[in-house]
Amino acid sequence: MCGRYALGVRLAYIRQHLQDQGMQVDEAPDDDEVRETYNFAPGNFGVVYRADITDKRSYNPQQDTDSEHQTRTSENEGDVSSNDKTADSTAIKYKLQSMKWGLIPFWTKRQPDYGSMMRTINCRDDSLIEDSGMWTTMKRQKRCIVICQGFYEWLKKGPGGKEKVPHFVRRKDGELMCFAGLWDCVSYEGSDEKLYTYTVITTSSNSYLKFLHERMPVIMDPRSEAMNKWLDPGRKTWSKELQSTLKPYEGELECYPVPKEVGKVGNNSPNFIVPVDSKENKSNIANFFANAKTKDGPDPSPKKETSPKMKMVKDEDPRPTKDSKWSGDNAPKPVPAVKREHSPEPPGATEESKKQKVNPDLTGLSPQKKNLRSATHNSPMKKSSGTKAADGSQRITSFFKK
Repeated sequence: MCGRYALGVRLAYIRQHLQDQGMQVDEAPDDDEVRETYNFAPGNFGVVYRADITDKRSYNPQQDTDSEHQTRTSENEGDVSSNDKTADSTAIKYKLQSMKWGLIPFWTKRQPDYGSMMRTINCRDDSLIEDSGMWTTMKRQKRCIVICQGFYEWLKKGPGGKEKVPHFVRRKDGELMCFAGLWDCVSYEGSDEKLYTYTVITTSSNSYLKFLHERMPVIMDPRSEAMNKWLDPGRKTWSKELQSTLKPYEGELECYPVPKEVGKVGNNSPNFIVPVDSKENKSNIANFFANAKTKDGPDPSPKKETSPKMKMVKDEDPRPTKDSKWSGDNAPKPVPAVKREHSPEPPGATEESKKQKVNPDLTGLSPQKKNLRSATHNSPMKKSSGTKAADGSQRITSFFKK
């Protein structure tokens, strides 16, 4: 089942990407002809890659109806090879084309309602085994590749599967995804306008997606043998070889839950193809902890108990403290004083000049301009000519000379 996929890239990017993969692109529509959306739904115009036979006779997609009888006659006569080869004079071109999702067969006379179109957005691979039914003319020559980024599928959870969680499936290498598809062209009765439509072929899910849904689109690798066979316009009869290309994907895929907003067709956001768990901006520390508190509840880290009468203030003391229990070790130990070395006196200095020298770190002022004051009194200190005063004290400079 494939009921929604993502196509959020411009047509110019798709063209360049296919060419980088070695796929031939001779023609492409304008960007505005394709719906660029991360929520691509049935009825939108998507990108289809197909072969276009052009020579002196332009290829008419409705020629298959007339040639079907000739093909059956040739098969009955055993001349199958003439219908399974491409003429050497024919130049094969490949192009990107804008088509509407939801195949409308060429014999339709009036525009079908939405419900009828929804029944043809997918085509089961097992419905192509028998060479009969509505897909007969398309599978013989109107085979194509549908380009997208990946597809959505809803996982049913809860009682009765009432809860549906959207998941996005893409290639693990991040490259564009190629679905096997069928296309057709119709002109309604009374109108000459041509409408191109397509369907996506589905098959059984591989082991990786079994948990999500029982079916998945047929995914083909660019330039693979299966894709080359599928797109070869020279294969005009349905065969077991073509049927064998429709199988579960064997490459590596990536599947993860995405936002539930993708469930509404009118919504569109790049977040629809991003896992829901990785949308948080964890590089922003503030947002990270804010989200942690919201999800996990209050901060589980223990908080310090304080007395209700105590007022918490900011500690502006820059001294380092220890985080151990309250004790005498919690306060920083005093830093031992560094003994200052006495600068050598310049040669020729007199004893009087030595006595008048004052430590600039303590006063910052010259003794000739300011009166010295005692450390404990506001009255000016009396000068003393000797090294010791009458009470046994000595000059400050004499202290630092020791």
